[in-house]
Amino acid sequence: MNDKCYYQIEKENVAVVYFNNPPINALDTETMESFEEIMRILITDDKVHVIVLTGKGSTFIVGADVNEVAKVNTFDKGVEITTKAQAIVSLCELSPKPVIAMINGLCLGGGMEIALSCHIRIASNTAQMGLPEIMLGIIPAFGGTQRSPRLLGKAKALEFMLTGMFINMQEALQIGLVNRVYAPDELIEESLKFASSIAKKGQIAVRSIVEAVMKGSSMNLEDGLRLESTLFGRLAESHDKKEGIDAFLNKRKPIFKHC
Repeated sequence: MNDKCYYQIEKENVAVVYFNNPPINALDTETMESFEEIMRILITDDKVHVIVLTGKGSTFIVGADVNEVAKVNTFDKGVEITTKAQAIVSLCELSPKPVIAMINGLCLGGGMEIALSCHIRIASNTAQMGLPEIMLGIIPAFGGTQRSPRLLGKAKALEFMLTGMFINMQEALQIGLVNRVYAPDELIEESLKFASSIAKKGQIAVRSIVEAVMKGSSMNLEDGLRLESTLFGRLAESHDKKEGIDAFLNKRKPIFKHC
């Protein structure tokens, strides 16, 4: 692992992953490989309940490393590097634990594609997002052409990708691209407070909700409802369900054991 991407465990079982490739946190090969390694560690670490991604400094992530992209000049190489990058970015979406993008500045290209793969997005009100690959004669290929229309609708996603326009956080909040927006000096505190509120919950219920939503969204309604019932059935036999109900009835705080 290199220092272009690293993580710290905060209180309440929240892990914060920092992209650290100055000056703009570009996603070069080393950064992506380090990010993959970290995600695989955090996804399997029982001490980690919620994962938060952010950029070190004043930028979230400003896309792929253009110098590396310039060297991709064959069909096979283009398919190879984007397929690998898509698999790494998908680790966020496929994580059984909630993954939150804490967007602290410019979030462009591959950076926005990582943010789109997260379950929740919280941003500074001075941040800007965009998929400007069209300006380089290429397309978003870390998942952007697929996730943006699923989240925003085809017309709005096409507008952003075909123009390369930047999105301010007022519009991002209105169209559901981000969940919450805070002043820059409040972003870290509020984001960690939000993450901690999830980390305190019974984690088998948290992960069941993530699984129901993420898997169910690609199913037809009948199969999605079946998945929902299966997950509830598993929870019905859990310690946390019994503890949660008993705590509610006796007007006390539950003590979840995540089992």
